[in-house]
Order: sequence, then C-alpha cells, then structure tokens
Amino acid sequence: MRKTIQLLLFVLPLIALSQQILPEVERARVVDEILEERFNVLLPKLMDDTGIDLWVVISREYNEDPILKTMLPATWLNARRRTILLFYRDKSKNTIDKLAVARYNVGKSIESAWDKEKEPDQWKRLMELISERNPKTIGLNFSEDHNIADGLDKTDYDAFMDYLPNKFKNKVVSAEQLGVRWIETRTPREMAIFAQLTDITHNIVAEAFSEKVITPGITTTDDVVWWMRQKVTDLGLETWFHPTVDIQRNQEALVDHLSSFSGKVDVDKVIMPGDLLHCDFGITYLRLNTDCQEMAYVLKPEEKEAPSFLNNALYDGNRVQDFLTTNMIKGRVGNDILAKALQGAKGAGLRPSIYTHPLGTYGHSAGTTIGMWDAQGGVMKDDGENYPLNPNTCYAIELNATVNIPEWNRDVRIMLEEPGFYGEDGFRYINGRQTELLLIPRQKEQLGN
Repeated sequence: MRKTIQLLLFVLPLIALSQQILPEVERARVVDEILEERFNVLLPKLMDDTGIDLWVVISREYNEDPILKTMLPATWLNARRRTILLFYRDKSKNTIDKLAVARYNVGKSIESAWDKEKEPDQWKRLMELISERNPKTIGLNFSEDHNIADGLDKTDYDAFMDYLPNKFKNKVVSAEQLGVRWIETRTPREMAIFAQLTDITHNIVAEAFSEKVITPGITTTDDVVWWMRQKVTDLGLETWFHPTVDIQRNQEALVDHLSSFSGKVDVDKVIMPGDLLHCDFGITYLRLNTDCQEMAYVLKPEEKEAPSFLNNALYDGNRVQDFLTTNMIKGRVGNDILAKALQGAKGAGLRPSIYTHPLGTYGHSAGTTIGMWDAQGGVMKDDGENYPLNPNTCYAIELNATVNIPEWNRDVRIMLEEPGFYGEDGFRYINGRQTELLLIPRQKEQLGN
C-alpha cells in the first residue's frame, strides 16, 4: 500500500505536467498571436525609444540573422531564399509598415511588397520602398558588442550598400540597441507563459533528483543527464543545451570551473549516500528558454534530513542571490551591478562568484551581462560595460558561493541558477527559487511537492 501511495504521488504531478504542454497546432497559434502583438504594440515603442524609423532585416535560407529567426511565423522554420523585412515607423501618424521584400506574406503581420514580374531585381524593389518613405535613419543589424544584433552577413551588407542611393548612405546606422531591445523585452502574455515554462523545468528537476530516477550505488550522474534529455523529448519539448549533473562529496577536493567545463575530470560517477548533487538544465517552449541550477542531497540510511552544515551552505548561496538582485536597478550597467553585489557579499563574509546573463528568446540572450565566471572584474568592451538594465527583461540569476565545510575537511560550491524578471516594480523570481535541498529519497513531508 505504501508503495502504491508513493507511486501515485509521483504520477499525479506528471499528469498535471503533461496537461500543461500544448499540442503543436495550439503552440503555433499562441506563437503567432504573441508575434502579432509584439509587432503591433511593442515594436513601434522600441523604434521610437531608439530613434530608428526604418529597420531592415536581411537573411538567406539556413543562414538566418538571430533576430529574423524570432520574427518568423510558427510555420516558417527557416527563412526562404533571401528574406528581407522592412519596418517603417511614422510616429507623427502613429503607424508602422511591416513589409516583406519577398514573393509572399511572412505570416499574418508582414505583407509581401514585391512583385517579381514587375521588378525582377529584389534589391531594386527594396530601394524603391526605402525611397518612398525617405527615412531619417536606416537601421541594419551589425554590432561589435552584441552577437545577437550582428546577424547581417557581409555579402548582404555589401549588396545593400551598393544598391542604396547615395543620399541615404549617411543615414545607415547600427540597429544594435533596437535589436537588443526587441530580443530582451517581454510582454505580459509572454511572462504568463514564462512562469509555466519555469514550473515545468522545476518539476523535471525534482523528478530527476528523486528515488524514481536515482538508486544510490547504481545510478550514475550520466544516467540522470540522459533521463532528463529523454524526459524532455517524451514531453514534446527541447533542451537548448546538454544538461549536466555533478557530485560533491566528503574528502574529495573541490574541482575548479575550468576543469569541470573542459572535461579534465571524471564527470560520470556513481551516486552514493551522502553525496551533494547539482544539475544545470534548461528547456525551450513557445520560443522561450529556461536555465536552472538546483542542488540535492542523497540521504544516508540513518538520516531523515540533510546535514545542517549543507543547509547553511545553501542559505549562503541564497544570500549571494539577494546581494545581486537588490542591486538590479533600472539604468545600471552590468559591470556596476556586479561590482556592488560582490562588494556587499564579500563584506558579509561570503565568497561569491556571479555570472548572470539575459534569458528569454535565447538561453544566453541579449541585454546587460552581469559578470562571467572567468571575468569577475567585469566584462570589458561589451554589453556589461555599456548596456543598461531595462524593465520588462529576464535574467538567469546564475552564481555560486564557496563555503568551507569543516565536517568534510573541504570547501563546497553552492551553485544556483533561477529565471528572474526585472519589471517596473523591481525584481522577482519568475517561479520562485530553491531555498531547501531536494532530498533523495523524499521524506514524507516532501512527497508530492
């Protein structure tokens, strides 16, 4: 009977999880509705804010600009031939033209503006559309600092400039600010979906770090990794990076970041009682991405809870999170946020490392960068130095706290990562954060959580 109850407590959350995920046709509907809202409501405001009245986005099939990929309707998995999009904002009339120099409409929002039988040359037709509108600025996607805003390839740039009438050449500017704002800014509907997506991610992690998946003495960290990959596939979702699961344990020296990332250490280990587990995991759904790191403890036979020294270590990780998020203030650049957060955490006796990145349309998305694991002095000549924190943006609050554990005669690293939202009212976690270690096996009070 007890085993039956435990099985139901595992199965019921999984049923709820599967009910949250839409079939493909419904996903396409939601994606296109959100895209239409972004084009008609968000984009005009962003163009006004960044001072660009005409934005041209150009891509060829299978070599898509990262920004153009976010503008394609759900039924377009790639650009077609050469796809050219033109957005013209007339603020005085409060209108926005959304045109495609292509042979067909691009979804519901972007209308075809090229009849090849009348004008065989696609570039000439583009120049006609530009001349008719006589813009003050022409934004193109080239950028030194923002990779996502640097999607215009040299061939298309050269062709564009060769065809562009001389009177417009001095009006060409980088659209990097507009491109980054387009990528980073979330709408209220997207945020409602983001909460659900993060909840799904947390549920998968909780199941992975449970006795349903892990049998101490038998299961390896690689077994858990591939279980997570398979779980995501079975749910009809995708991972945007290969997950990792690692172990810290008594009497084993703490491995540095570089060795962990470079594969210099044995990453596939048998999970044993007394192990402190950590995972890094993220999924993609409805064109949004999560990025989560959580930690678990494998109980020894005589234990009912994790040792207090590990719970206290997790609390130190939460304190580092607090020093970071309280310093996330509108208009501050990433390097300033990083410096102030590190100063506060170190002043409180903590040993922090912060490497928080924008999150959303891409996993490592566009926006202000708040440190990197190998650049704790700040990110120079990049968005961490020059680009401010804007409202209605999301971040993977990624960091760690190194904590000395005398009982283990060693340091441990508490590694945490949670999706967070910065809005007009400040910062909040999108779906909460981990404040207690997951236990394997679950104890009675944790079953069903």
